[in-house]
Amino acid sequence: MKIIHANTDEEIAACFPVMQQLRTHLDLAAFLASVERMKAEGYCLVSLADPDVRAVGGYRKMEMLATGVVLYVDDLVTSAAHRSQGYGKLLLAWLLNEAKNQKCKYLELDSGMNRLDAHRFYERHGLEKAAFHFSTPAEANGHWTS
Repeated sequence: MKIIHANTDEEIAACFPVMQQLRTHLDLAAFLASVERMKAEGYCLVSLADPDVRAVGGYRKMEMLATGVVLYVDDLVTSAAHRSQGYGKLLLAWLLNEAKNQKCKYLELDSGMNRLDAHRFYERHGLEKAAFHFSTPAEANGHWTS
């Protein structure tokens, strides 16, 4: 079992079947193109293989006035066929160690409101609910006042 940074097109493509379970709107071409663009902005993609890819994480280091330097986890998913076998725990521990190695004050992530199993997983492994995340489409939605 090993965790690697997925850098080549082949390594990134190997992550896709697992990532697609979380990001269902993506096809392989869109995934490859998005990862390449995001890598230019500091995004890193890692995979845990045993021997095939079982879990995938995407993260970036960033600084915010509210928290200082954080390791922000964009994506974290274990293949549905391999959940509850320790892969997610191992990858989350690796990400926390990466946050420490990069001198981050926090490891942070957002999780969809309906992902209750994921919330229980995060809380079981020491993450706490710290904020609400608000979102709206950028196009005019009729709620803006001038």
